[in-house]
Amino acid sequence: MKGGVYSLLKAKYLVEEGSMKNWGFIIFLVAIAMLMIANAHNYEQKVYRIKALEEEVKVLRSEFVDRRSQLMELKMESTVARKMEEREIFPSSVPPKKIKVVKTKEKSWFEKIWE
Repeated sequence: MKGGVYSLLKAKYLVEEGSMKNWGFIIFLVAIAMLMIANAHNYEQKVYRIKALEEEVKVLRSEFVDRRSQLMELKMESTVARKMEEREIFPSSVPPKKIKVVKTKEKSWFEKIWE
């Protein structure tokens, strides 16, 4: 047992005959380790990006609600009337009347021929 640990620490398996298999396996392990590190890094970057986008969505949603409430307030008749009074434009005391436009149907050239 003592000789096995000693040869492992001396790394004889890397310099003996037939050590090319060992070197290939070590390179394979290093490549897999690098791929795993790169994958973990990529995953973490995506998580950070998702968090940042979620925060941006929250901010934009609150801004949207705020703007919508401002718009609703501006569309109110009382707000419009108040703003128009500043320009000395007052609401009419006479209610509006509906105007109906009667459009006569124009005859097609085919109907004109048979008249």
